[in-house]
Amino acid sequence: MAALFILRKKALRYILFGTISVKFAKSNKLHIMKKVSILLIAFMASTASLVAQSEFTVITIVESIVPGGLGRSRIIDNQTQVNAADTSRTEGKDSKQDDIKRSDVKVDAFDETKLVNFYSMVGINFQNIASNDAVITSKINDMLKEGWKLTFVTSGVESDAGKDDGNGIFITRLFFSK
Repeated sequence: MAALFILRKKALRYILFGTISVKFAKSNKLHIMKKVSILLIAFMASTASLVAQSEFTVITIVESIVPGGLGRSRIIDNQTQVNAADTSRTEGKDSKQDDIKRSDVKVDAFDETKLVNFYSMVGINFQNIASNDAVITSKINDMLKEGWKLTFVTSGVESDAGKDDGNGIFITRLFFSK
């Protein structure tokens, strides 16, 4: 009786962990690999279409450091689609840039949001900086609500050059993509 029990146990173990389980494991792995391959191909195709459908827009922030409120600080949001090829050249020595009028390059439709200057009559005005931050944050939040993603930020400065130069600006460009 004990021998029969041991024989049954070995047979059951063989069935569970022997050839049947190996075949099942191989077919299961193949099935899983097929699913993973299909999902990977679908993911790559959807990602490729997202990259191909990207569009960009640039918001420019100009903040004046001209004392006394004489400068002009603004957020500029272009509202016009322009074809850069219309104003480009392809020949290094044969430039037809003179044929392109400045009025052909300029856009008429843009949003201009007023900001306050960094300087007042007595120097840096921190309330103005905080006010500008609030307006800029509002603009960024509006862009995010419209489905844009902040992709890149770059900035530049032309600062006060000394006693006789009371001019200067900070320019920040916000690059958004969809």
